[in-house]
Amino acid sequence: MKKSVLLLSAVIFSMFINACTDHSEPIPEPESLSSETFVSGLKHPIGLTHDDKGNLWTTEAGEDVGFNGTVSMISPTGVKTTFVTGLETLMREGSIEGLSHLEYHDGKLYFLHGSHGMLYTADVSTFTSGQTPVKLTDIKSEDIGSFVDSLGLTDPVNSNTYDFTFGPEGDMYIVDAGSNAVIKRDKTTGDLSLFAHFDNVAPDVEAVPTGIVFDGTKFLVSTLTGFPFAPNSAKIFQVDLSGNVNVYKSDFTTLTGVTLSVNNKPIVIQYGVFGAMGFEEKSGKVLDENGRTLFSGISQPTDIVRVGDKTFYLLSYLDGTITRLNY
Repeated sequence: MKKSVLLLSAVIFSMFINACTDHSEPIPEPESLSSETFVSGLKHPIGLTHDDKGNLWTTEAGEDVGFNGTVSMISPTGVKTTFVTGLETLMREGSIEGLSHLEYHDGKLYFLHGSHGMLYTADVSTFTSGQTPVKLTDIKSEDIGSFVDSLGLTDPVNSNTYDFTFGPEGDMYIVDAGSNAVIKRDKTTGDLSLFAHFDNVAPDVEAVPTGIVFDGTKFLVSTLTGFPFAPNSAKIFQVDLSGNVNVYKSDFTTLTGVTLSVNNKPIVIQYGVFGAMGFEEKSGKVLDENGRTLFSGISQPTDIVRVGDKTFYLLSYLDGTITRLNY
């Protein structure tokens, strides 16, 4: 009997010790980020996402006016494989544009051609590194831009379906940088509706939403602001599930994207400082929600994604690079 009691006591003590020690330490927010170039030679890349196999996917607007916009897959070792090409590249106000952002979700890749307002949906569950590109005509497309135009949110009418995320129930929420709006696309029916609209951030200065994430309770939206791209005029907005818009954080400059840290805090990217000759080279930054610089010296970043707890990948439109950031 005494032996049994002693054994029971030992078991209880062991369980107590395990309960006290079996917990994971909280992961801190980044205070600075180290960097290394992961991929170079991209042609005006705009969007970046990752799948559940460790691959990155990116959109490249292209170099010359024509039909050379490309969506590519990049393996964990940095090997690039073209998934589809032949999307139109345009020159507008001195900038190459066309393809915008993309997202991987449940085996499918969704990507936007912002200039045409088109959403493409492709099954990439069996696509592998080195595989022959698919034909653009084999990819399902939907016209989002015509619906945005029909809302008449700007004068003159303007649409640029730029970025999107998935929210509750798998519905898609698309930020339109031209109309300063978020458009909801119903997962089941594909029906489109106006979800939220952003007022001007200053007299005659539009908000120009550029990035959107869902943190489980609300959406966070980054803004570029319109010309003259004044310093400290950009904001991070929060949008609740009813579409109500409020300011989350202020005093940013030309934000072009947002992702979430492991603790669901927004990490944003600054496109650059606008000067007499346009956006200054190497004036792009990665910032935390309080505006603290985590990484600098990048030219015109357009997207950032987190992969794992402490690793981010940063896309540079001007440098044509993907940079791996760690802390």
